[in-house]
Amino acid sequence: MPKPCGNKGEKNLISGRLKDLREKHGLSQRALAGRLQLQGMDMDKNVITRIETNKRYVTDIELRAIVSIFNVSYDFLIEGIENGKF
Repeated sequence: MPKPCGNKGEKNLISGRLKDLREKHGLSQRALAGRLQLQGMDMDKNVITRIETNKRYVTDIELRAIVSIFNVSYDFLIEGIENGKF
């Protein structure tokens, strides 16, 4: 069974917001991968690149770690909703 993709073939919903958050916090892809590794995620710079370019799926466990690092809600990370508003 093929894995689900969005209408344009995207493999995750967070690619643009993850890149924006990373840059806003002044983190390189390597630095973000290091922080995720400290939370037990098996990630390196290449994984972050693939997520940000929408070429990799993101697991719920990885989402939880990303939310924790950037102190944002799941709604914001996935849908771009802040405080109940798009």
